[in-house]
Amino acid sequence: MKAGIVGLPNVGKSTLFNCLSNAKAQSANFPFCTIEPNIGVVNVPDPRLEKLEDLVNPEKVIPATVEIVDIAGLVKGASKGEGLGNQFLGNIRETDAIIHVLRCFENDNIVHVDGSVDPIRDKETIDIELQLKDLETVDKKLDKVKRAAKTGNKEAQKEEAVLLKLKEGLESGVSVRAIEVSEDDHLAYVKPLQFITDKPVLYVCNVDEGAATKGNAYVDKVKEVVASENAEVIILAVATEADITELEDYEERQLFLQDMGLEEPGASVLIRAAYKLLNQQTYFTAGVKEVRAWTIPIGATAPQAAGVIHTDFEKGFIRAEVIKYEDFVSYGSEAKVKEAGKLGVEGKAYIVGDGDVMHFLFNV
Repeated sequence: MKAGIVGLPNVGKSTLFNCLSNAKAQSANFPFCTIEPNIGVVNVPDPRLEKLEDLVNPEKVIPATVEIVDIAGLVKGASKGEGLGNQFLGNIRETDAIIHVLRCFENDNIVHVDGSVDPIRDKETIDIELQLKDLETVDKKLDKVKRAAKTGNKEAQKEEAVLLKLKEGLESGVSVRAIEVSEDDHLAYVKPLQFITDKPVLYVCNVDEGAATKGNAYVDKVKEVVASENAEVIILAVATEADITELEDYEERQLFLQDMGLEEPGASVLIRAAYKLLNQQTYFTAGVKEVRAWTIPIGATAPQAAGVIHTDFEKGFIRAEVIKYEDFVSYGSEAKVKEAGKLGVEGKAYIVGDGDVMHFLFNV
């Protein structure tokens, strides 16, 4: 699962990406690796994993990960191929969610591509380019569907109605994710077309150090404008976060954060939010060999969760032994959980809860 960082040039995208890429920014077990110059795999910071490590004392600990993509800065006309438009739109189409960075700070030394700081205008610039690209997709599909609808094909007529609704919304400047379509219609006609503006979005307001905890007037405007989108807004002083990553000593970094009034690096908050944005959750396996966080979609069943470890686990699934994370921590060990009668035995229909500690029985 990939989340793409987007924004206009000079809003702090690459600084943020580089900040995430510096392992020193977080505790020692928060590495990052670069697959390509603009793609990195970041571990998802999870205090529960550390707690399980303390209780089980395993040989190794493996956290959940999320893939972050730094996408080239977009400019007006990208939908027509301006700047790196085609590359930008191709890269963003391959991601599962969007992290949209907005410049919410004044700095005369950093030139704004449009000459002044206005995060709402910047957001609209990107929204319009993405909507225009989605409009192209709708029009192409409509050409085919209309021909079939004219022959009296009921399915094609239904699809045409949905596509016309999307076309009308996009032409009015509304992103696909904000256009009301039934769940069935979305699955049948919207999802297969992979609209860029249908992807879930998280807004990162890049502020200066003084606004890192409470934001500023720019942030307030952004929150007001995106309220209808049901999107999360995160405040991040990206340049300051980059300064923190330069500090060699973990204790020094913690003191720096305390001085700013922050409990943890903003990058940690961002990564967890991206993970949630991708509709992912975590379950754990905990043994002396390893304590590991496994990533599954929210709503996954026990066999599907087992399949993440190995396809054979899903095919030959018999049952799952489940301990709620809170019970594991409360009783302190698997043995004590069993003694207390708190270990659940679950079948194929069990929906895995976030934080479940699981053991699978299977037969191949």
